[in-house]
Amino acid sequence: MALTTGSESQVTDADGRVDLTDRSGLVGSPYANEELLPTKLSERKWTTYNYAALWMGMAHNIPSYLLASGLVALGMDWLQAFVTITLANLIVLVPMLLNSHAGTKYGIPFPVFARAFYGLRGANLPALLRAFIACGWFGIQTWVGGQAIFVIVGQLAGDGWTRATAFGGHPWTMWLSFGVFWLIQMALIWRGIEGLRRFENWAAPLVTVAFLGLMLWIVFKVGGLGPIFTQPSKLGWGPEFWTVFAPSLMGMIAFWATLSLNMPDFTRFGGSQRKQLLGQLYGLPTTMAFISMISIVVTSGTIVLYGQPIWDPVEVASKFTSPVAVIIGLLMAVLATMSCNVAANVVSPSYDFSNALPRWLNFRTAGLLTGVIGILIQPWRLVSDPRTYIFTWLGFYGGVLAAVAGVLIGGYWVVGRTRLNLGDLYRPEGRYWYSGGWNWRAVLATVLGALVGVGGAYSAPGSGPFPADGLIPVLKPFYDYSWVAGLLVGLVVYVALTLPGSQRSASTDSPVVGVAGRR
Repeated sequence: MALTTGSESQVTDADGRVDLTDRSGLVGSPYANEELLPTKLSERKWTTYNYAALWMGMAHNIPSYLLASGLVALGMDWLQAFVTITLANLIVLVPMLLNSHAGTKYGIPFPVFARAFYGLRGANLPALLRAFIACGWFGIQTWVGGQAIFVIVGQLAGDGWTRATAFGGHPWTMWLSFGVFWLIQMALIWRGIEGLRRFENWAAPLVTVAFLGLMLWIVFKVGGLGPIFTQPSKLGWGPEFWTVFAPSLMGMIAFWATLSLNMPDFTRFGGSQRKQLLGQLYGLPTTMAFISMISIVVTSGTIVLYGQPIWDPVEVASKFTSPVAVIIGLLMAVLATMSCNVAANVVSPSYDFSNALPRWLNFRTAGLLTGVIGILIQPWRLVSDPRTYIFTWLGFYGGVLAAVAGVLIGGYWVVGRTRLNLGDLYRPEGRYWYSGGWNWRAVLATVLGALVGVGGAYSAPGSGPFPADGLIPVLKPFYDYSWVAGLLVGLVVYVALTLPGSQRSASTDSPVVGVAGRR
């Protein structure tokens, strides 16, 4: 089915995927470049396995491991930690799949998708919010990978390496390891998206084997699973547990909050809706359950072995008695970190930065910018403590991004009924220009959602950057449910502001989405 839209021809295939067959009218547009234009139907080849492998690569990494180990370190037993993480991943899968649909149907990345609701210029607001958070994650993952390299070389070089002169609180050799790992990742992203796909396909199974080996080692050391699964919860099942459970659940959801927005960056290459849907269903819940159980078993095992929980797997692996085992284990940790980091934290901000400056930045140069910002954020501070990692870092940004997710879901599924005009996503004179390139409704809904979600951010005395009574005391109760609060408020406010005026605005400031081709 072909439909003319301006000077482009919008074509829909039998699977419902849409493309522009004539793109000549977009040549020279300040809002288009090769990375931002829709992926051609002939180039949408990713299979169910590609998406499952992508999730294996993104989920089987050290920061994912730190989620479960952090909960055990906070006092949960194995069952409490496993249930918290599994429930969180089932919840976050819902908005992830809802937003993934647009990527597969239209072949567009997240920042272009956001233009339909925020405006061609306004889309930079959610795109850059997401991008800077991804930069923080890139920095965290790079620091963790650098730690693994530091320990590997230390096994070979001895104390001269591990006890080198300190600089900025760490040996200078740690900073060197951090820099080397940064360069390796930049080389991978320079190969482009297809190079990434091939890397994920072979790296993901190796990473899975490595984490399984770590778990088997700890089980052998403690004499079986019995001593691990009998470790009692320090929180019990009473009020003390539920006080920790709610903010922990929000933090676990927030771990993938960025991907719940920008999965269109990957699903734009999908061979069909069914392939990306099944790939993600097979990929996310199963891989996160796997890595969580490994983390729980290993961390609980360290309590038995060493009398205290060791939440960092690099430190656990360094305790292997065989230097060969240490080196192999940590090489797998490096591979795991790189597999996740480039896919989850460089690809998407590359599109986001390219969207902001399409004439100046392409996928590769924007990827380099991501790497630089990831260093400037000082990631070593964010992973210094499990409370900072879960309650401050994850909890706060999760509430902010949830408001964006609410706007996207409300606009695409409730208001627009999944219909977009592809050509107008790149034209200043199109329906998504709104007022000066901005849709005030989406901006207001995002601000209000974020305000309710994180306006009451608080920290226990002496354990975080926020006041104990909350930034805005009256909103403090909502912070324990930051992701849910931000999502619901963003969605409801956007739909409430948009639907009543959608017909009237058709002749004034352009509706959010409409039947393709109708002006």
